[in-house]
Amino acid sequence: MHEQVKSLPRQYQVILDSIADGVYTVDLNWRVTFFNKAAESITGIPRQEAIGQPCFEVFRSNICENDCLLKRAINAQKSIPNRPIYIIRADKRRIPINVTTAILKNADNKMMGGVMTFRDLTDINKLQKELRKQHTFEDIVSKNTAMLKIFSILPQIAQSISTVLIEGESGTGKELFARAIHNHSQNASGPFVAVNCGALPDTLIESELFGYKAGAFTDAKKDKPGRFDQAQGGTILLDEIGDISAVVQTKLLRVLERKEYEPLGSVKPVKLNTRIIAATHWDLHQLVRDSKFREDLYYRINVIRLQLPPLRDRKEDISLLTHHFIERFNSLLGRSVAGISQEALATLMLHDWAGNVRELENALEHAFVMCQDEMINAEHLPSRIRLEGKFSGKGAGLTLKACEKQVIVEALERNQWKKVKTATELGIDKNTLRRKIIRHGIAKV
Repeated sequence: MHEQVKSLPRQYQVILDSIADGVYTVDLNWRVTFFNKAAESITGIPRQEAIGQPCFEVFRSNICENDCLLKRAINAQKSIPNRPIYIIRADKRRIPINVTTAILKNADNKMMGGVMTFRDLTDINKLQKELRKQHTFEDIVSKNTAMLKIFSILPQIAQSISTVLIEGESGTGKELFARAIHNHSQNASGPFVAVNCGALPDTLIESELFGYKAGAFTDAKKDKPGRFDQAQGGTILLDEIGDISAVVQTKLLRVLERKEYEPLGSVKPVKLNTRIIAATHWDLHQLVRDSKFREDLYYRINVIRLQLPPLRDRKEDISLLTHHFIERFNSLLGRSVAGISQEALATLMLHDWAGNVRELENALEHAFVMCQDEMINAEHLPSRIRLEGKFSGKGAGLTLKACEKQVIVEALERNQWKKVKTATELGIDKNTLRRKIIRHGIAKV
């Protein structure tokens, strides 16, 4: 038996065998010197087979070859906490675990090896997936209070036939909400047609929306159906409606009032059998005040209004969205990325996300391309996101604990330090918020 195990007092061995976390130690030759009962249970390897073996033959993880955490801890002479990874059990099952590594010293403060503690995350991951389902509507993911309120009324909105106006910054998911409304509506079996009005010039938008008859203009050789024709019996999304000209606004108003439209070159109107949803990144009410949008059209489309908050106002969703996108990209790309490091997640939390959820999705797609192992680290994120944190003075190396403190402080300031309102925004209980304030030492300046 190895000297380290011989010298370990019996009561310490009993204590280590009684805890639920796996614990094993190695000497400076990377040979296993101690292996507790939880380590046996989690890895499926008996203690007698593990003792004396090279740790990489016992603890078969996705990081052993390229990024051994024990080696990093020993070389840096400091602990590495809470890293999610995967291991392959003796029965070939692949399970998620969370590991912490540290150096091991003797009574003379001389380094004699390393120690790793680890916890099986299988049940926790299952629970997290179930919790994420509670915060999901179609492909929309959120635990933000304002978003959950929208989730709760979407089925009622979908079952109505009223026109819906969705306002929100670019990238907040306006089309996702429009599709969700369509999928839960009476027109769900019909087509969903999305039109980006802002991308069409005035010379084309009318023919694109309403279609035209042969001979309507020089190059009109045959009839062409418009987007309203294509959306009959379904839903049409008029995206970026705030960008259409005054002329098109007038014609669209007539369609909404009469429930019919005329293709170019036609003298016979076509009955409208389409649910209309409008979306814009503009504040339409302000455009009305500035005389840039017709007031009568505004009130025609503003029967039901949904205001989507930007990602910077729902930062509690960043972790949830990050894991959602990791699962999606794993499925799409046939990858098995285990998760994201604390430093990388902290970097995401500190970014302002001008492009909102779309920008976050793009950042994680970039990370998947750059990440060749099974853990997304800060260096895998786009440089603009890493540099923004660095130059803003926030620090790309901020810990998740420090990042949580900053998010709480920012939420308190937004809510004038009203704890109940802040807890509601963050989606946590007020007592949980109180404990976090105490733990982080947060005080109103």
